[in-house]
Amino acid sequence: MSRTTATPTSTDAPLRIDIVSDVVCPWCIIGYRQLMIAAEQTGTAVDIHWHPFELNPNMPAEGQNLVDHVAEKYGTTKEESVQNRDRLSGLGKELGFDFAFKDDTRMHNTFNTHQLLHWAKEQNRGNDLKQALFTAHFTHNRVLSDDATLADIAADIGLDRDTALDVLSSQRYANDVRAQQQHWHGQGISGVPAMIFKGKYLVTGAQGVENYTNILNQLADMPGEPVQ
Repeated sequence: MSRTTATPTSTDAPLRIDIVSDVVCPWCIIGYRQLMIAAEQTGTAVDIHWHPFELNPNMPAEGQNLVDHVAEKYGTTKEESVQNRDRLSGLGKELGFDFAFKDDTRMHNTFNTHQLLHWAKEQNRGNDLKQALFTAHFTHNRVLSDDATLADIAADIGLDRDTALDVLSSQRYANDVRAQQQHWHGQGISGVPAMIFKGKYLVTGAQGVENYTNILNQLADMPGEPVQ
């Protein structure tokens, strides 16, 4: 469990929000940042739970140039890619997040990042590692398919590097991550970010601060249900 708390206006329990995402999804960090601003503005204490989703489960270890990948997957031209990068960079700047896209920015296989996150969640550091991975990929262009790099990122936030390496080399959480992915696919999740509020109300995509504010206000008195 990873808890992030904005200043609450009441003694109510924090609002549970499950977020299905991938660390190489720019809209996931944008949506998260927008959500947290909305939570702060509405005085909503939130309890964030991250869940795994792979945008490119068949991506080889060496990855692929981002422009080439987007062109191949979505048919996007180089000019459109540049426009999309500029748009993301502008949104990131507004939200205090630095997208540092380069001509050699690459997409990577993220299965091991989700295993490392599973381990970090057991130590109540899942959200911290998630944010560090977003920054590592989008701001510092680090290779997230490299085990040593992932262990370094874990160590950067105070987790044990040797244990992180062992988690990755042993693949001890591989089955757990696959089971979680299958669960969310079975729930109809096919794109990210996907946010489930109170275990019941699904919102997809980065909605913007205003929309998230409206959502949080509307949910204040609505019932929820447990998430398995």
